[in-house]
Amino acid sequence: MSDEAVQSAVSGARQRRVSGIDVGGTFTDLVIHENGPDGPAVRIAKVPTTLPNQAEGVLSAIALAGVAPADIDLLIHGTTATTNAILERKIARVGLITTAGFRDTLELGRRTRPRPYGMTGKFSPLVPRDRRLEVDERMDVNGQVVRPLDEAGVAAAARALLAMGCESVVIHFLHAYANPAHELRAGEIVREIWPNDYVTLGHALLSEFREYERGTTATVNAAVQPILDRYVHRLQGDLEAQGFAHDLLVMNGNGGTVSARLVARDAAKTVMSGPASGVIAAAATLRQSGLENAITYDMGGTSTDVALIHGGVPEVSSELSIDYGLPIHVPMVDVRTVGAGGGSIASINAAGVLRVGPESAGSAPGPISYGRGGTEPTITDANMALGRLDPAGLTAVEGTVDVDGVRARIDAALARPLGYTSEEAAAAVLKLANTHMAGAIRLVSLSRGYDPRDFVLFAFGGAGPLHAVAIARELGIPEVLVPARPGLTNALGCLVADLRQDLVNTVNEPLATLDMAAVKATLEAQRAQGQAVNAASRDEIAETVVLHGADMQFRGQTHLIRVPIPSPDVSREALQALFEDAYFARFNVRLPEIRAVLVNLVTSVIGKRRGIELSSLAGTAEGEARIGTRALYADGNWHEAAIYGRDRLRPGDAFAGPAVVQQIDATTVIEPGATACVDTVGNLRIMVGEAA
Repeated sequence: MSDEAVQSAVSGARQRRVSGIDVGGTFTDLVIHENGPDGPAVRIAKVPTTLPNQAEGVLSAIALAGVAPADIDLLIHGTTATTNAILERKIARVGLITTAGFRDTLELGRRTRPRPYGMTGKFSPLVPRDRRLEVDERMDVNGQVVRPLDEAGVAAAARALLAMGCESVVIHFLHAYANPAHELRAGEIVREIWPNDYVTLGHALLSEFREYERGTTATVNAAVQPILDRYVHRLQGDLEAQGFAHDLLVMNGNGGTVSARLVARDAAKTVMSGPASGVIAAAATLRQSGLENAITYDMGGTSTDVALIHGGVPEVSSELSIDYGLPIHVPMVDVRTVGAGGGSIASINAAGVLRVGPESAGSAPGPISYGRGGTEPTITDANMALGRLDPAGLTAVEGTVDVDGVRARIDAALARPLGYTSEEAAAAVLKLANTHMAGAIRLVSLSRGYDPRDFVLFAFGGAGPLHAVAIARELGIPEVLVPARPGLTNALGCLVADLRQDLVNTVNEPLATLDMAAVKATLEAQRAQGQAVNAASRDEIAETVVLHGADMQFRGQTHLIRVPIPSPDVSREALQALFEDAYFARFNVRLPEIRAVLVNLVTSVIGKRRGIELSSLAGTAEGEARIGTRALYADGNWHEAAIYGRDRLRPGDAFAGPAVVQQIDATTVIEPGATACVDTVGNLRIMVGEAA
């Protein structure tokens, strides 16, 4: 990578240096922010992710930024380690100890199938049946003991699982959320036998009803716990060996952070850590840009993640699934993923129809354009063939891309079988990919009662700004915002992440008979618990924000709606009205004859860290912003597009498409008919207009 990949404006004596680093499936990104005597300064680095030891890539990025680990005061790390481990089933060997008669709960699930048409397909649980052992015990729904715990049976089950080679164990008993006494005692017994700390109690991770979801969440935790623990300890040790003298913080999926020394205990909470960090960065950027509502669109090398920010706050959900049959009911930023990234492979299926993804070329061998042996056309190759990428400036590629060779391969693999020209085939690849990504955006907006036209499309990731204007036009979104460092936004999210604690308690009572004094007491206790956890990092907190809410439903319904509660003193009547309004906003119907049920009380305690001036991320190079022209294929025709250097653009600069804005971490395409300007924060604001 050239020296231009590292940008540093540091001068004078160093003060506080904070680093955010995101390890993605293709690249590892680093942003280091320093408040020096001459003002804020930034260093950045982008290196290929090193598999299987991701710690090597982290250390390489720090070295490339020209900083020694000893000189970093705070390092916050976003990771895809747990997500990828689950998706690829490269997990620890897990055993389960559960209530007699319920060993198959995790496999039966909700009586669905991976392919709903015809109810076909198989599901393999994380814990196979022979490692799901039963013991005699029983609590009823009210937490009363029906059958006492068979302590000898628990010990025998633990020894049997160890004999099977299990590395971690889950203890998951029926109705433990109502009374955890049996799970707690079983945990004591197992810990006396188990050779490590990888013992997960279902209620401790998730104190909610629904045995299937609570059990699945616990097994996900146990499956990734050893993997995450080994990784963060290796990374912490490697950093300390190079002089790093502070605690490593790790992003959780809810957008908060936790110490690396504690993160493995609740490893399931780090699922979606990487995607969540980008949403957190988007929220921080919106605040400094005077905006509140955005749909975030993060397209990387392997996949695309979309989320929604409303009123300046990212949407958080406790009902997400990482894969079919694997719901994880811990609070996480509501990110939806589709298998369309720059490396997604385009092919012709058996029916002669074009398809894009979910298979990816990854970073090795990668797209054809990388010149590393890749032979299958990808989205990146389609962009290269249409003039949307700079052949001489592709990140992590030495030399100039053989564009004619890329077009020839697209012609052979796609165009001729489809009866298209190579340009038409490449354009079809982009159109199909855009359709996949637009569908994900509809899922987080229209399906939840939000009109995309009321939002800005916040585009980031290495490939997001390439497609953003076309996707915004398809959805009727009027404006696209591209941040100063779109390819490093996830790392920036780690840099600005707050300390966040999410607390949940199941109530599951009709609102009409609910003890409102108990509601107030529960919410206040949750607040106190969250503040106590954050108190350990009080020096990092500039302000504390507390958000209360309730998961509610109508009697007889299954799915929950999260209702914000203004204060613990909320009245029964006010809570009923809030739920009815939320239900109407979601489904456009009112059901006054059906009773409402309050299922869970939730509280989020957010310790807001000291912010950074995002304008410091903008470029500092001098000279003319327009650096040339290039042929660009768009709307079925070739155009002469102006090429701009992003680091040369200044606040107030404005121009019209067709144009391409290039920078070291991303490329932005301004389609014909769109106009762009740079705001005071350094964001590129694009009014999408109509297609030319």
